[in-house]
Amino acid sequence: MAEKSGADILVQCLIDLGVDTVFGYPGGAVLPIYDMIYEHPTINHILVRHEQAAAHAAEGYARSTGKPGVVLVTSGPGATNAITGITDALMDSIPIVVITGQVATHLIGTDAFQEADTVGLTRHCTKHNYLVKDPAELARVVHEAFHIATSGRPGPVVIDIPKDVQVATAPYEKPVLNAHPSYRPQVEPDADAIEATVDLILKAERPIFYTGGGIINSGPAASEALRTLADMTGAPVTSTLMGLGAFPASSPQWLGMLGMHGTYEANWAMNRADLILCLGARFDDRVTGRLDAFAPHSKKVHVDIDRSSINKIIPVDVPVVADVGRAIEAIIARLKTHGFKRTGYADWWAQIEHWRAKKSLDYAEPGTEIMPQRAIAELFKATRGRDTIITTEVGQHQMWAAQHFHFDGPNKWLTSGGLGTMGYGFPAAIGAQLGNPDALVIDIAGDASIQMNIQELGTVIQYDLPVKIFILNNEYMGMVRQWQELTYESRYSHSYSDSLPDFVKLAEAYGCKGIRIEGIQELAPGIQEMIAHKGPVVVDCRVTKLSNCFPMIPSGAAHTDMLLDPSQVSGTMDDEAKALV
Repeated sequence: MAEKSGADILVQCLIDLGVDTVFGYPGGAVLPIYDMIYEHPTINHILVRHEQAAAHAAEGYARSTGKPGVVLVTSGPGATNAITGITDALMDSIPIVVITGQVATHLIGTDAFQEADTVGLTRHCTKHNYLVKDPAELARVVHEAFHIATSGRPGPVVIDIPKDVQVATAPYEKPVLNAHPSYRPQVEPDADAIEATVDLILKAERPIFYTGGGIINSGPAASEALRTLADMTGAPVTSTLMGLGAFPASSPQWLGMLGMHGTYEANWAMNRADLILCLGARFDDRVTGRLDAFAPHSKKVHVDIDRSSINKIIPVDVPVVADVGRAIEAIIARLKTHGFKRTGYADWWAQIEHWRAKKSLDYAEPGTEIMPQRAIAELFKATRGRDTIITTEVGQHQMWAAQHFHFDGPNKWLTSGGLGTMGYGFPAAIGAQLGNPDALVIDIAGDASIQMNIQELGTVIQYDLPVKIFILNNEYMGMVRQWQELTYESRYSHSYSDSLPDFVKLAEAYGCKGIRIEGIQELAPGIQEMIAHKGPVVVDCRVTKLSNCFPMIPSGAAHTDMLLDPSQVSGTMDDEAKALV
């Protein structure tokens, strides 16, 4: 076997694993790897302007393509800068492999220049991590890392490689890794658990499918299976923020997103259901609200590939540890065996239609000012029929996008759910654009969030990426201001941005097109101009400053104690809804 350097082995492994895109930033501790990338033009290296952006771009690439994202950063600050993106990927189950440089092995522990304990720092924000001290181990580790990142519940894996290991040589033979000796996630569901699930479905009068990002992670077949199951049963479907697009928003069975900023009908249906079938979601706090008040009348089935998520927050009646797509297919097959006939659940749907009549996402429009909800609705209208991928930053604009931009397919909605990372959306859009070069990729942003990684305008110019940034500019950290208004008596402590840049001039300074939209009459033409431009665009859309995002469940409240927009309903949850059952 030929001897290769550690850097050569690493790059050859990436090629063997089908990696075509790497997001990174060079530094002293990874220069041997960069020198090898120079010799392998089949790998498209994308030079970001900050390591956090590299990790988020890899997430966007992975989430939109279904393939693992790859990050390459140097030691010390390179690795620590990437930790936010690594943690974001862990929280949202995104498969990325992060390769970090490290000081030479004999310097580890000496506080050498740009040394950081990367393995220690990332131990609790990775699915697994490695410190490779022998180039002969590198090929096995790299292949194993990709297997772990993409198998079971996806997540980030870090490989820390000292500089001397990159230079040292070892024999290279392509590893054969069909399975990991100790990591064998359960993919197929237990037959008895499926039978128990089907028995509950057969008895249910008020079922609901509570779906999450696990369905999207499972692949397109899982989304198709969900649609088949929903059509077969006639039951309503709701989703977490991360699961949007797994079920078509155009379906009459769609209740909208549930949870803290979910619809009136979705949260009430969850509360009054007699069966909750949780498919690839995890009962997180943004969905459940106060735990003792969550869905008190229901039997609960929880399907998840991660057994540690089951019974972690909400006790369930039937646990199903499996790939959610395989589990749904097994449920469908068993229902057919039982001769299940669609009942339609007429009484249940009558109640749901009563809740829908609240029109909880409606909003008043004052004069010529642009309501942020209207801006999202117009953006959706203008992009219908196109291959569109939406990313977001984090805040009010994120929730308005989830409410008013409607997705009929998976992998078209990329957002930071579990960690809620400001600065996620723009680099994620870069990754999505690289993975989907013909798609229209739009980052819906806020004026505060976009500044977290706005330096990546340099990246889109360098690589000629036609990413669009659509900023809802209300001159506030909008969600912070909303909470301060509603829970801190409008004491707006440091939530107003009184020194915002001129986003149009800033875009132009980088070489992008800038567009400003200042009134309702400019909204539709401005969006069309953005879409028509073939290069990157930054849109500064001036929206009303003090709009709040409703519905909203206050912190610590029950999931039915929603605050609704006072423009179309009064007060909080009413006794009328409570009396329906």
